[in-house]
Amino acid sequence: MQYDTAVQQDADRLPLTGIRVVEFTHMVMGPTCGMILADLGAEVIKVEPPGGDKTRNLPGLGIGFFRAFNRNKKSVLLDITTEEGRVAAAELAGQCDVLLENFRPGLMQKLGLDYETLSDKYPHLIYVSHKGFLPGPYENRLALDEVVQMMGGLSYMTGPKGRPLRAGTSVNDIMGGMFGAIGVLAALRERDTTGKGQEIQSALFENCVFLSSQHMQQYDMTGEVPPPMPSRVSAWSVYDVFTLAGGEQLFIGAVSDKQFVTLCKVLEHPELAARTEYADNASRVTVRPKLLEELGAILQHHDPAELAPKLEAAGIPYAPIVRPDQLLDDPHLTASGGLVPMQVDDGSIAPTVLLPLMMGGRRPGVRRPLPKAGEHNEEVLGALGNKASRG
Repeated sequence: MQYDTAVQQDADRLPLTGIRVVEFTHMVMGPTCGMILADLGAEVIKVEPPGGDKTRNLPGLGIGFFRAFNRNKKSVLLDITTEEGRVAAAELAGQCDVLLENFRPGLMQKLGLDYETLSDKYPHLIYVSHKGFLPGPYENRLALDEVVQMMGGLSYMTGPKGRPLRAGTSVNDIMGGMFGAIGVLAALRERDTTGKGQEIQSALFENCVFLSSQHMQQYDMTGEVPPPMPSRVSAWSVYDVFTLAGGEQLFIGAVSDKQFVTLCKVLEHPELAARTEYADNASRVTVRPKLLEELGAILQHHDPAELAPKLEAAGIPYAPIVRPDQLLDDPHLTASGGLVPMQVDDGSIAPTVLLPLMMGGRRPGVRRPLPKAGEHNEEVLGALGNKASRG
């Protein structure tokens, strides 16, 4: 019985339980870092300006930013542009293990809340700056996800030739927050040995270059500039989106000779696999346009609802073209626990997507409602000697 109790206690304890984080962030990059740490058990205190983080009220494509990246946090309102607010912020930082920020270059230094200033008084503090660029010639530029996608090769590789196209989500902001969190985990481990914190920097541009690194290596190895993905020469003969009956689209990939033979059987056209010109993948790639035309003519008569289970049973990679709104009803996300309800700041219930990992057979989940602006002022700041914090 004692063993079972211990196991249950261990199961209820998240890896970062006992770690305290203060977060001076907005938009996506910094909040993503804070959310990851919060999901893993840290107490994350989000410091918002008077009136609340403007991210709460973004329109259009930004309307979901706050809900998506700020769960499991506490919220306080604090005006760090005032002397009293800065003193309270510094005192709060001293009571925390980690500080996160993603303001424009130089602002935290101007406010006296930079790493050099705070680490002198609080050497244990781990300080994470989320920036546009790491130190170098670009470091003082302002950056957005779209800016670095253009600079970092991603837009060129994504769009058709002559039409650079940004990715359809904030890939570098989210990835930057992830690397910030990875840095925190490593710094906490190092602090266990040294007793000292350190400064961590994560940056949008370097994230994007890392995403493009495989294409950089491709050029270095071949001497040929890689074409954008829509113009690429595929390594596989069947690796494309096809239009089926009713106008629905399906991606199908047959990346081995065995899979090609199997696909032909599923489509009830085994004679295709018997042709000499389609004998192996290398041969099929040389006549790929003709092959895709033939497959397209066959597939346009297939019902996607009937074909999909056949492809799955045969072990052929396939995927419907899914819109984000359709994911809210995705059976796998729902059954696997990756999409769960969360109480949001207006008191209603909304779905939220959990971190894409399991730890010990469980998904780190939602532990508290999405905070209202300033909801935790009294709890967090009430104990500080400075009175700036009451509102």
